[in-house]
Amino acid sequence: MHLSSYNLPFDFTAIERYDIMRTQDFYYDLPEELIAQDPLEDRSGSRLMVLNKQTGVIEHKIFKDIIQYLNKGDCLVLNNTKVIPARLIGEKINKLGYEGLEEERHGARIELLLLKRRENDIWETLVKPGKKAKPGTKISFGNNLMVGEIIDVIEEGNRLVKFTYQGIFEEILDQLGQMPLPPYITHELKDKSRYQTVYAKYEGSAAAPTAGLHFTKSLLEEIEAKGIIIANVTLHVGLGTFRPVKVDNILEHHMHSEFYQVSKEEAEKINEAKKNGGRIICVGTTSCRTIESASDENGIIHAGSGETSIFIYPGYKFKALDALITNFHLPESTLLMLVSALAGKDYIMAAYNEAVKEKYRFFSFGDGMLIH
Repeated sequence: MHLSSYNLPFDFTAIERYDIMRTQDFYYDLPEELIAQDPLEDRSGSRLMVLNKQTGVIEHKIFKDIIQYLNKGDCLVLNNTKVIPARLIGEKINKLGYEGLEEERHGARIELLLLKRRENDIWETLVKPGKKAKPGTKISFGNNLMVGEIIDVIEEGNRLVKFTYQGIFEEILDQLGQMPLPPYITHELKDKSRYQTVYAKYEGSAAAPTAGLHFTKSLLEEIEAKGIIIANVTLHVGLGTFRPVKVDNILEHHMHSEFYQVSKEEAEKINEAKKNGGRIICVGTTSCRTIESASDENGIIHAGSGETSIFIYPGYKFKALDALITNFHLPESTLLMLVSALAGKDYIMAAYNEAVKEKYRFFSFGDGMLIH
């Protein structure tokens, strides 16, 4: 099943109302000191803002209190993608000629961020500085433990890179790569596992599905013991989700595609819960985008895999999702637009202003929010 199999379920009267939605409409003022630089020692000890999407009423809780808002028969949908150490620091290989001989010397520092695997050893990457990364450029990592060659320039300046190495790619990457923390996190992450969910399973993401970072294994066990169904889907998070919206009219924004997969067994869990009157509660915008991509017009989830570039903004009519557990998102981001589609822009902006006033911690390592 592929996303293009279904028409996107927009309320077109709503789109007419929103057809002059401006990126600046989703701006809010955030003091820099509220950007969380480190994860809390206790994953589930973060604060939790609970927002009623019907009334706009806000409650202030601790994240582990989430269980109070989940009912027997509800289905909690997790994204079990695993972040790879996708940030590679290397040196450009300069070829110099001496008396007919060719010598390799390492030169300028070049940074690569792995975005998406195209073939076995060919990856779509983001390269800095891009001007030093023309096709044919070779980059040494770990003193030639691995060498990358730029083979093409693709959209928005990303590069296709072919890697050569001896051994197993994943093992070398684990040895050489760093966790690709967002640029607003300036502190060094001491424990790599803190940028992974406790249920991360399938490698492939360039960023963590951060709403899931709040869950501990014991909290998930408590949730299951209460009779809440847990379903797992996979969406490998690319940087497209986090790219700033550079156009004034949000309808002109182009989302990059990301790979998703929903197994038959997990699709059946979600569909059965829905059929029996349970709510579908997604953990994170990535889980939300996955089930909305895999759903038909009647809210039935179809097993399958493919690429999705679904862009959810006010006017969108949700097919499968009923509630969302998420973090606090960047101003003017597509993620802020997604939560505004669920609860309404006015309620969301009011909630964010309240979060700033109450000094909630923002972004990847920050506090959580339940929209129900």
